[in-house]
Parts: sequence; structure tokens; C-alpha cells
Amino acid sequence: MSMKKKVFVTGCYDMLHSGHIAFFQEAALHGDVYVGLGSDKTVYNLKGKYPINNQDERKYMIDSLKYVKQSMINTGSGIMDFSKEIEMVNPDIFIVNEDGNTPAKEEFCKKKGIEYLVLKRVPYGNLPSRSTTALRQECTMPFRIDLAGGWLDQPFVGIYSKGPVITISIEPTIEFNERSGMASSTRRKAIELWHTDVPPGDREKLAKMLFSYENPPGTKIIAGSQDSIGIVMPGLNKLDYEGNYWPAKITSICDEDVLSWLERHIYLITLGPRVNGYDVLDNTEINKENAKALSDAAEMCWISILNKKIKEYGIFLKKSFEAQVKMFPNMVYDDIFKVIDRYKNRSYGWKLSGAGGGGYLIFIADKKIEGAIQIKIRRSS
Repeated sequence: MSMKKKVFVTGCYDMLHSGHIAFFQEAALHGDVYVGLGSDKTVYNLKGKYPINNQDERKYMIDSLKYVKQSMINTGSGIMDFSKEIEMVNPDIFIVNEDGNTPAKEEFCKKKGIEYLVLKRVPYGNLPSRSTTALRQECTMPFRIDLAGGWLDQPFVGIYSKGPVITISIEPTIEFNERSGMASSTRRKAIELWHTDVPPGDREKLAKMLFSYENPPGTKIIAGSQDSIGIVMPGLNKLDYEGNYWPAKITSICDEDVLSWLERHIYLITLGPRVNGYDVLDNTEINKENAKALSDAAEMCWISILNKKIKEYGIFLKKSFEAQVKMFPNMVYDDIFKVIDRYKNRSYGWKLSGAGGGGYLIFIADKKIEGAIQIKIRRSS
């Protein structure tokens, strides 16, 4: 009789719900399940808030599940906090969900000779899809993704060339990482203001309210207005900046064909949060030539999206990203380029989800990228 394989999984598993149980159940089909739990400190550093249930309570609940052989509290930090525990378990398989998939984990398993398996989030039977985020009161507040032109909303860039920033408002379908370039800090301010979701009313006025709340008089480093607009305005938005903090014009698109087309072609790969001490404003090269290159590429991105030309959008998205990096070299580092190299042959273009230093890499592709996250754009209704 052959011995069962060892399976290792890791995560926070706060507010235990049916989605967690379904994941453990599927993992148990592959062998005995060992769970590495993120410590309270690690959860805070990654998500910007402590778990509802502390690490001892979470461990007690996980240990009580019939699908789990053993659980342990990870002693490391960051998204690779389980390194010591996985060495102790010495598993045959490391299993993650799509939103827990990172190139760093995959590379770690490759070096250790551990099979790496990415599962889809599938609810059990007829049960509803569950996530910890969905169980939190503030879960319906959207995030935003900048699809091209980011930095033109800052006057110290926009004075060199007027141009657009293109944003989409996205639903919190997963617990997106803090410090990930998806306006998570602005979203926290929105939650302070409105608690559970953006209230009804004039969307531009609400966006101005959020922008003013995040940047009170005396604020030295002004958060870009694309963050507040991107969260508050549903759908796809083109924000035309002319060297000021607020755009001269906002064009909103809520056409279902365009939004569903974008959802099919956008894929996110997790990089992890920005590192401590990161400063994107060091070593910059901001000038008219570079700002215009960013503006021109963003304009072409907008046209390509409206015409649903995936290859063209990918090409100009890449040009937009390259123009950003030319002005702000600290946006990227060697590990980011390694991830791009891994996926570039499967996509037409790519960019970081924000100003860089961590978060997510966004790839544009016409075929599914296995293990990547797909997003849900907020509709106007």
C-alpha cells in the first residue's frame, strides 16, 4: 500500500467560510493536507489590517477540520512567510488558489522539486461563492486600475504634456493586497467617508469630495485624482489632464460589449506589496519628450480599447509603461523584469498596477493565462 502524498497550503484563513472548506476539500484529494497559517503580524503587514480572528483561534479552527492533517503558524514574513514550515513538512505538492498564485512561490517549488498546483475558486455544490472580503462590511467598495497614462494626473508631469489617464473601477472579488497600486489607500479613505460603498449622487462631485478628504489643506504629497475618480466612477473612464490636479474632461464608457471585452483580456499576476523604504520619486527623468510619449501612448490605448483591438491595445499599453519607466526608473527592479520575461510570450503588452515597487503585473492577452487573476469591472447599475 503506497503512502499518501503530502500537500502544503498556506494562507490567512480568517473568518472561516465555505470557500475555505471547499479549497481544503479539493486539496485533500491530492494527499494529506498541511496548512501554514499567516501570523497576525504578517497579515497586518500584507493587508494593512489585523485579522478578525487571531492566529491561535484560526489555528484551532483549522485543526478541527477533517480535511486537514496538521496546521502550523508560519514564522517568516511577507508572501513567502512559509519557507521554514514547508521545509519541515517536505511536501510533494504545494497548492494555491488563483489569487494566491505568485511567480515567487512557483520558482521556490521548482527549486525544491515540489509539484506546484493552482486551483480555481469553485464553491461546493450549490453553495454561493464566498471570500473573506465578501464577508467584511466594507467589501463592496471598489478598487481602481489605471490602464494607461498614470502620472499625467500629477501636475509635475502634466505641465510637460497634457494627456489622458485611463481607469476602470473594479469589484473587490478578492482581497487585493495593500500597497499594490490599486488605490487601496484612497479606498480606505472612501470607507471612512461612506462605510460600505459609494453612495448615490453626482459621481464627479463625490469623486471631488473623496479627493478633498484624502488631501486636506497642508498635504505635502498630493494623491492623484485618478485614484478617487477611478474608485467612484463606474466602468471605463478617460481623464484628460492639462497640467492641473483635476482633469479638464471626464469621458465615461459603460458599454457592456467594451467592459466584458476588457474583462476577458486583462490578467493580473501577483508580485506582493511594495517594499518598505521604496521611493519612486528618486532618480527621475521627467521632461517634455518623455511626458508626451506617455500621453501619445495612452491616447492610442483609448482608441484601441474602444475599437476592441486587443493586439493594438497591448502594444500601446507596453509603450505607455515604457514611457512611465523612462521617467521613473525606480518603478521597476530585476525581479519584476523576470516576471515579465516569464509571461511576455503569452501576452501583447503589460504594465504595473500602479506606481511600481510591488502589487500586480497586468498582462493583456487573448488566451487565458493559467494561474492569473481576472477582474470584474463595476457597472453603472
